[in-house]
Amino acid sequence: MGTHGFEYLTIVTLLALIQFIWLGARVGAARGKYGISAPATTGHDLFERHYRVHYNTLEALVVFLPALWAFGYYIDQYGAAGLGVIYLIGRVIYAISYVKDPKARGMGMLLSSLPVYVLLLGGLGAAVWDLLVG
Repeated sequence: MGTHGFEYLTIVTLLALIQFIWLGARVGAARGKYGISAPATTGHDLFERHYRVHYNTLEALVVFLPALWAFGYYIDQYGAAGLGVIYLIGRVIYAISYVKDPKARGMGMLLSSLPVYVLLLGGLGAAVWDLLVG
């Protein structure tokens, strides 16, 4: 763990939140472009794709952020941050590919899901280990 604290985890966390805001802005732009008035969440296929990407990212963040911090705290903040960067890249690939063709979202989903599983299981395992041994 770094001697200065958790700067890398903080940066990845804030980038993930900025990414989420960016995806939300894309939903808003699609809402205007395709004439979908709030609170509607359906009405044009491309709007619905942007909406699903944003909502799916919200679902992922609920797991990603605590897992990122647990892994970083109990194992290694640099490894956690590296996995977090892979997650962020995966979410961009997911967003772009899903909007173009939802069937093509696989690579982006894989790149954003696998790091989360590693962070989640690693953080949990290390916390339990620390509890039992440490």
